[in-house]
Amino acid sequence: MQALISKLQGQFPTLRFKAGQQFSWSPDSGEIIYIDGASGKRATWSLLHETGHALLKHQTYRADVELLRLEVDAWERARRLASDLGTEIDEDHIQNCLDTYRDWLDKRSICPTCTTKCLQQGDFIHYRCFNCRSVWKVTANRFGRAYRSTKLAPSKIPAI
Repeated sequence: MQALISKLQGQFPTLRFKAGQQFSWSPDSGEIIYIDGASGKRATWSLLHETGHALLKHQTYRADVELLRLEVDAWERARRLASDLGTEIDEDHIQNCLDTYRDWLDKRSICPTCTTKCLQQGDFIHYRCFNCRSVWKVTANRFGRAYRSTKLAPSKIPAI
């Protein structure tokens, strides 16, 4: 892991890496977090993916579908980084990672009343069903379960 970090820092001297509990990109601190002592292909791919986020200067997202777009873009940048380093990232691995976001998005977008798939509305924490007009709120936490709450006061329902 340290050899790869050294190569990346040589190519991109402004990147900052910090050991942590999981691979991630922190737009707040501007650091790429990695698991110290991690090794193997998956660890390499994860570090390249998080480096992709950093190089693309990804910040926060407002809509669920925007998060998926950021993830796709980071994997595309990771592919190019891997190629520059003379390796490649397994496409099945990339798609499996993206599937976790697709599944998360799918669960959040299903109307709890009639099971129609819908899009986010207004403030991007609410969904509104175009079929039965139900409105539900989702949590902003992308690491938690796909929580949906339909108990909304009429004044809190976003306009379509």
